Amino acid sequence: MLRYTVIFIILAIIAGIFGFGGIAAGAASIAKVLFFIFLVLFVISLITGRKKV
Repeated sequence: MLRYTVIFIILAIIAGIFGFGGIAAGAASIAKVLFFIFLVLFVISLITGRKKV
């Protein structure tokens, strides 16, 4: 999932360089959402991984 975030942020940078503002904004917002989903899942996995049965 973090790989998709990096792909979308690179796409946003390239689109921003070439002047496609709408595409750049869309790709940046998708990258931001994917990053926060990754962050939440990472924290959840840390919390559940530390429980001892």
